[in-house]
Amino acid sequence: MAIVAECPVCHRKQSVKAKACPCGANLDNEKKNKKVRYHIIYRRDGKQVWRSLSTFKDVDPCSVEDARTVEGQFRTCRKEKRLEVFDIKPGTDMTFNALSEWYLALESVKEKKSYDIIAFNLASFNQEFGHHLLSTIKPTDLESYQVRRRKEGYADSYIDQQIGRARTAVEKAFGDELIDGEAVRTFDRVKKLVKRNQLTKKASNARERILTQDEYQTLMLFLPEHIKLAFAMALYTGMRKGEILNLTWDKVDLEARLIELKAADTKDNEARTIPIGEELYRMLMEHRKPEGYVIQFRGKPVKDIRTAIRGACKKANIPYGRNVKNGITFHDLRHTFNTMMRKAGVDRNVTMTITGHSTEEMNRHYDTVDTEDMRSAIRQFENLLQNRSIH
Repeated sequence: MAIVAECPVCHRKQSVKAKACPCGANLDNEKKNKKVRYHIIYRRDGKQVWRSLSTFKDVDPCSVEDARTVEGQFRTCRKEKRLEVFDIKPGTDMTFNALSEWYLALESVKEKKSYDIIAFNLASFNQEFGHHLLSTIKPTDLESYQVRRRKEGYADSYIDQQIGRARTAVEKAFGDELIDGEAVRTFDRVKKLVKRNQLTKKASNARERILTQDEYQTLMLFLPEHIKLAFAMALYTGMRKGEILNLTWDKVDLEARLIELKAADTKDNEARTIPIGEELYRMLMEHRKPEGYVIQFRGKPVKDIRTAIRGACKKANIPYGRNVKNGITFHDLRHTFNTMMRKAGVDRNVTMTITGHSTEEMNRHYDTVDTEDMRSAIRQFENLLQNRSIH
């Protein structure tokens, strides 16, 4: 157990005897100005825990004398297993590791289709903050985390996702009154790295790539037969990859030319009916089987199609990959479907019903306005001017 001082400038924790911080701050002056906060460090269940003096009532978090008094009392009470004598604020004794374990054990969370991703994000976040008490995490700590992750090469969207998952767990704990609102306010004060256009609401990192008809036809020449069907289904229905790869023949009504997805089959847990057009109908009839998965190889379901698409792109001399300039991904077919439906003049509500988009914002995210759209708009504008007199 020990007492450490927190630099008010960079928030580095260090010895209470330190006179200057490596960041250049004069700690002696900061201590006199009551800007240095103190923490008590101890081990619990084999893990290091940081407890800020601010978690105790009637204690000055910037007083080293109070810190020494609390440390002495804390040592005695820990030895005698009488920690309840401390008047601690609700939830301030909870580490982020403990919060994560509680959150991931919730039945409502375990039922989520994204459970594995949530668990992975929280595990990554815990590598940095797991041993910290929630009450000691400050907005500047999270901002520093963003900076470090960026330097490590992680995408802004990935960093936002990690902090977002942590924020959701904190909000859930607050809703159940396990913690007070300070931790929620801490996360709320941290801005996302990915910005959104105030007009279109699109994220700054939103993909704008759609496939041209020539690219689609060329890739179809090089794709394996079973992947061709998945590729065509994505283009002609706008279905998600998971919906396509998990689709079984009992959900395909070729007589009515409809695909019937149940709530459990979709990302947003809402049942959806998708019409089958002529080209897709022809391909489905060619691959028709009495039962099993629609997309299968040698009788087994297909789990990954990236290798096949990457290989086809290489043969077709088309860039592949999300982080490759002008590169394509399978998910871009969903963007292409949305965009082409709008160009074809289809009502957006109809498109949203087919794709399963519940908000206008998400629909705009998948609808790409390209150069030809803007040129067409200017031609319409010029035609209007030519047919009307301007006063």
